[in-house]
Amino acid sequence: MNRKIPLSQTEWCISRRRFIRLAAVAGMLGALGPAAVRSESSPLIRRPIPSSGELLPVVGLGTARTFDVDTADSAALAPLRDVLQAFYQGGGRLVDSSPMYGNAESVVGRLAADLAIADELFMATKVWTRGREAGIRQIERSARRMGGGPLELVQVHNLLDTETHLDTLAGWKREGRIRYLGITHYTDSAHDRLARLCQTLPLDFVQFNYSILERNAEQRLLPAAIDNGVATLINKPFLQGSLFRRVRGEPLPGWAAEMGIASWGQFFLKFIIGHPGVTCVIPATSKPKHARDNIAAAHGEIPGSRERQRMADHIARL
Repeated sequence: MNRKIPLSQTEWCISRRRFIRLAAVAGMLGALGPAAVRSESSPLIRRPIPSSGELLPVVGLGTARTFDVDTADSAALAPLRDVLQAFYQGGGRLVDSSPMYGNAESVVGRLAADLAIADELFMATKVWTRGREAGIRQIERSARRMGGGPLELVQVHNLLDTETHLDTLAGWKREGRIRYLGITHYTDSAHDRLARLCQTLPLDFVQFNYSILERNAEQRLLPAAIDNGVATLINKPFLQGSLFRRVRGEPLPGWAAEMGIASWGQFFLKFIIGHPGVTCVIPATSKPKHARDNIAAAHGEIPGSRERQRMADHIARL
């Protein structure tokens, strides 16, 4: 199915929902090559979107900075094409972008079309402007850039003109023009406001920062999302690379292998996934090997509270 082909909203929702819920179970990834094949002992971890029950793989793909390249630069596009392909073959589906990220939306749309997977991705972006009409124009432009079809999720970026844009998005959701709406931020200082909005507004998603060394969200925001049935997207999972600098030259603890963890990137992502309030974490990368490593964290064991505390204590000691 091509995102350029008009569908009725009913046809579109059924086809998209059916694919996302059944892809991992049906084994259709097997046709994509050995990298996509997973044994039954290493299942794809998925969590439901509370407002619908639709299942999402717990690792998505962010595009901030990494996908902001010239769409006419084939040399710059080539590794990003491999990133998207590796992500998809590993079971990933949610791709998060924003008009704030330069050319990222256009690059996602072009590469997804080239790979013929545009209709199989969960396309998420944001609105980041002031005023109703400006917001509508921006969302419509984002939809064109990301492939021309309906967007799954549109979020109010960094809480800019929140009430205006949520009013627009609520209307679009009722009309079937989008499927989900949400809000985002990336700093601890915004968590209280995000939590209040989760408690007072009919949101589908809230996106925010959370990592093994940045755990403020555990205090109020994650509980608010759980209590009010709001799905969560996690940004800055690696603290913009500072976590890797912290562990440079350090071996993984031997007990990490017991949880199927084979790299520091998987260690950091598994810690986040282990929180029951996390729906999907969205690391960004421009390197295919890192995309494969990241999506591997969506397979295998989920650490429990005891294991997560052990992980956090280990990193704090380094």
